[in-house]
Amino acid sequence: MNSETSAGAERDRLDKQRLGKEDWFLWGPYLAERAWGTVREDYSPGGAAWEDFDHEQARSRAYRWSEDGLGGICDCEQRLCFALALWNGRDPILKERAFGLTGTQGNHGEDVKEYYFYLDATPSHSYLRYLYKYPQTAYPYARLLEENRRRGRHDPPFSLCDTGIFEDSRYFDVEVSYAKAGPTEIHIRIRASNRGPAASPLHLLPTLWFRNTWSWEEQLGVNGELRQAAVPEGVAWAVEAVHPSLGTYHLYGCQAAEPLYTENQSNNERLWGRPNATPFVKDAFHRRVIADDRQAVNPDHRGTKFAAWHSRMLAAGESTSIDLILSTQIPAQPFAQSQEVFSLRSKEADLFYRDLLDEADEQDGRILRQACAGMIWTKQFYHYEVERWIKGDQSPTPAERQHGRNSGWLHFSAAHVLSMPDTWEYPWFAAWDMAFHCAVLALIDVDFAKSQIELLLKEYYLHPNGQIPAYEWGFGDANPPVHALGALKVFRAERVQRGTADIDFLRRVFNKLLLNYSWWINRKDADGYNLFEGGFMGLDNISVYDRSKPLPTGFRLKQADSTGWMAMFSLNMTMMALELATEDSSYEDIAIQTFEQFLAIANTVRGRSEHGVTLWDPDDGFLKDLVLRPDGQYQRVNIYSFVGLIPLFATEIVDRRLLANVPRFARVLKKHAGGLFRGNAICACPVHTNDRGEHILSLVDEQMLVRILTRVLNEKEFLSPYGVRSISRIHAELHAIGHLEGIGEATIDYVPGESTSGIFGGNSNWRGPIWMPTNYLLIQAIEKFHRFLGDGFRMAVPCKVNREMNLKEIAALLAGRLIAIYRRDANGLIPAYPAESPFQKDPHWKDLILFHEYFHGDTGLGLGAAHQTGWTGLLANLVLRRYRQNIPEYWRDQPKTGGQCE
Repeated sequence: MNSETSAGAERDRLDKQRLGKEDWFLWGPYLAERAWGTVREDYSPGGAAWEDFDHEQARSRAYRWSEDGLGGICDCEQRLCFALALWNGRDPILKERAFGLTGTQGNHGEDVKEYYFYLDATPSHSYLRYLYKYPQTAYPYARLLEENRRRGRHDPPFSLCDTGIFEDSRYFDVEVSYAKAGPTEIHIRIRASNRGPAASPLHLLPTLWFRNTWSWEEQLGVNGELRQAAVPEGVAWAVEAVHPSLGTYHLYGCQAAEPLYTENQSNNERLWGRPNATPFVKDAFHRRVIADDRQAVNPDHRGTKFAAWHSRMLAAGESTSIDLILSTQIPAQPFAQSQEVFSLRSKEADLFYRDLLDEADEQDGRILRQACAGMIWTKQFYHYEVERWIKGDQSPTPAERQHGRNSGWLHFSAAHVLSMPDTWEYPWFAAWDMAFHCAVLALIDVDFAKSQIELLLKEYYLHPNGQIPAYEWGFGDANPPVHALGALKVFRAERVQRGTADIDFLRRVFNKLLLNYSWWINRKDADGYNLFEGGFMGLDNISVYDRSKPLPTGFRLKQADSTGWMAMFSLNMTMMALELATEDSSYEDIAIQTFEQFLAIANTVRGRSEHGVTLWDPDDGFLKDLVLRPDGQYQRVNIYSFVGLIPLFATEIVDRRLLANVPRFARVLKKHAGGLFRGNAICACPVHTNDRGEHILSLVDEQMLVRILTRVLNEKEFLSPYGVRSISRIHAELHAIGHLEGIGEATIDYVPGESTSGIFGGNSNWRGPIWMPTNYLLIQAIEKFHRFLGDGFRMAVPCKVNREMNLKEIAALLAGRLIAIYRRDANGLIPAYPAESPFQKDPHWKDLILFHEYFHGDTGLGLGAAHQTGWTGLLANLVLRRYRQNIPEYWRDQPKTGGQCE
């Protein structure tokens, strides 16, 4: 196959997937790194998910809802799973899954204590690479627990590296690679390398098993079977996997191994002191390998869980490989083409990413590719039926559950592949995270991104009242309303990529989003002031108190972030309606309605409504929360945080094309030219258009923008060397906020690192660190202003000694600082990692990236979840912006005639 063909091979597979010609998504990296400690597996009376099913139980207890494993794959319904198990001859436990601390054990909440990396991936899953660093000495389970328990919130977490276990490189690099010859033929290569100075034993157990569906009511007694199969030429062993709906698969091994069989069923005797239903249970391989219990495995070579036990003694620097094939076919010589398949898929992956951004330098190319790989690897099978979960399986559940967590979501029923924030710390979907995930996914697979947007709006996810489920810990929590933003993002991305717009997709999404929009309007503006509440709104501890808790009777907190999000939501809906109206003018009415709602919000934000309540502080040039008293008076919450920057996100550009088929909307736009609403100038809706005939709609006007950005671009306030802080650095000195009625004496601290507060479990921090999603939306808003105002609009930039810059340059400045988190600085160090970390200079670590959840506000050090490619994957978008800063050709080339509102 020539290079031209190879360059388009991955796109060709995605096209075949989209057209239903080939199902390349049948198998993928859908297996989580953790299934224990989840809400789904929690059947306790009080909802103690971490404790009800912990790591210690995981090796012996069958999961009810989903499976986990190291670097594994499964089919899209998670019927059959494949992953790797390891033993170094010293660990007390067979390493079948990643270990970490629970939300109550870690001094900063849940925290995985392993080092694994998603090295590469193509969106069709035709090529996948995973790396795990496995210590050669006994894994320090007890020490990690004890030391983190000893530490307080002001101390950093105690990591696996901190234990010294990787000293002298005494570990194995274990890489698992997958290359598909076709949708149902998967070549697997496991390569282990001894990085240490001495010989060391290693046991590798590639494992194949069926998810236990047969122990529960809906499929009681219906299960697949694994059994020894005939061995073709050039094969050391073979297993046949038969399933009533998946069909028959074969797993072939190239190297000799001891076959182990058991059942994927709970060890009742170990867990609860009850007799086992079968002598062969889930933890059999642990007992066989570590305890030499030969009675633990089935001598008849059949069961629902299988492993091929390979024992090796690797000399210092030595490597070993294991080759396998999982396939529906029975080829005469299964491994004859393996090397060719791996070489070809590797080459195609290189060409796919080179085509995405050929001009990137080595560092940016690495960031882009590993960010995209992480997004692909965190596509996970998610299974949760709330009504069945609350009722329980086979035995009655505690009465408390009938009115406990998610009891108002009985319609919720999921068994789908979803984009998740993380495969260990967050192995469940989070609605507002997903909107940002889709912005990244749209770069590499816009069809999958579209499917994710639609999925959360299906009747088995979306609540009948219109609320989008937040996450399994509380579906009813209110997260920022960003789903419309995500829908617009992928819609526009597809139009730029393919030159055509999927209006049918937009119509389906828009019609469902109207339900969600109504829910927000009716539920989160109880007073009808057009000032919105909403609780913590995903920003956890950013305020002076826990915003998810109610204030005393008669008091209300009116939030600048909630109001900004709703203004943005209104504009998103307006833009979607205008796009739909280009083909169906009946959507013009809704465009007018949502635009009028936006204007009403803007009117209140500027204090022009009859209530006279304004979020804009003209003295400080900033937007702030308000506490409304029972008598209608209000008090400002004088905090400088991202809460006051979020209203900038409510910015959109209306081009002439969108006005061609909506004459009444054009008249409304003309009526409000100059941002006029009921006689007052309340927002940016200028009389004039730019050179392309475009209009700008924004909650803030040019004067407000300059005042806000002056704070943002000041390194003594918001601007860090690595992006925009979540709270201004002035709060390092300005702590006292004063007495807030209904709250009490209020103080705020600038905390640039891990949280020192227990609010929301203390496992995240919005009081100083840098967060990628909000920085990304800020940059996007600035770029929209530049698109309208052009290069001629300039402002003094404090961090550049008040040198004047245009908004395009300012956006590039911010994006560059965020990317710098993972680029080497003048000292050759990567800010995301500690200076003494092996990630800095060790040849076997220095090119590996951990995509952290958030970053230290002063140093750029990675914090929070260490594998949350999730919205931190937006670095891929920022890298692309670094090289492609111009307005996409689609909008540059719009004709300067057509709809207008003169």
